[in-house]
Amino acid sequence: MKRWTRETEIDAPIEEVWKFLDGSVENMQKIMPQVVEHKPVKITEEVVGSVYRQKYREGKRTEEYDIETLEYLNETNEKKLKVGFTLAKMFEITAFYELKKINDNKTSFTYTVTSRPIKWFLKLLLLFATDKVVVEFLERVKNVAEAETGRQ
Repeated sequence: MKRWTRETEIDAPIEEVWKFLDGSVENMQKIMPQVVEHKPVKITEEVVGSVYRQKYREGKRTEEYDIETLEYLNETNEKKLKVGFTLAKMFEITAFYELKKINDNKTSFTYTVTSRPIKWFLKLLLLFATDKVVVEFLERVKNVAEAETGRQ
């Protein structure tokens, strides 16, 4: 298994950043433009255990997978969302988003991704994997949130 964690400060209120992670499909697409569909399959009252079917376009190919909510916290000063899914029947992925309110206009954002190969021969691929995708995602969230609040 491989794990990447990166953190950044975003010049935007915590609720403004949260809406991209726990909001409408339109807001989600601003930070994840490859997501073409995100529909509920099973919704639980406590959010944890909820499942969404997501369609993701990579070039001309569209992948479809179910994303399960593994952890959820929505407090005034702290928010957490952890989801898990199987990518292309090859990797079990978790994405963990943590937001902490620094002040009314600044948010700490920590993003952690884990990738576990399902088949033994895929372990070799992880040896060459970098944190490039994680870093780019962090920058995209920061840029979109700051642009929407006019703080860029």
